[in-house]
Amino acid sequence: MIMMTQEDLAYIAGFLDGDGCIMLQLIYRKDYLLGYQIRASIIFFQKTNNRFFREWLKTLLVNGSVRDRNDGMSEYALVGPGLITDLLEKLSPYLRLKKKQAVLALSVLNALPSGREMTPDILLALAEQVDKFAELNYSKKRTNTALKVKEYLMSNNLINPVETDS
Repeated sequence: MIMMTQEDLAYIAGFLDGDGCIMLQLIYRKDYLLGYQIRASIIFFQKTNNRFFREWLKTLLVNGSVRDRNDGMSEYALVGPGLITDLLEKLSPYLRLKKKQAVLALSVLNALPSGREMTPDILLALAEQVDKFAELNYSKKRTNTALKVKEYLMSNNLINPVETDS
């Protein structure tokens, strides 16, 4: 990411508020010991014919990829915990509509340990935070939830069920 002016940051934050999305997702990965990872992403949506805008945005943010959809829209997606943390820290002071998402996303991302330090208990606690995040985005198609993560961890003997006194 190159150095951006306050005006650039305010403009990008406004664009994110109106035509963007901050997402945290629980992604099943059969090659992961704990079965799931937390994916962080920011996606900007714009009409495909506004190519100049995507070019300008990509010049400023450097990373990410553009996908042209069949409905005349394009998505400019940035993915990865470090990249998203850095961008949200810069944009947060200017966000209005997505301020709560940014605060919660930063909380989860700052608590995210590196791969080898991730434990089943930490993953489950963060998955519960991701569930809260989904409520802020009015998610309708979510299938991977903290409950699914818990079921996976229990079925693979990575955590034990909590016993309660009767």
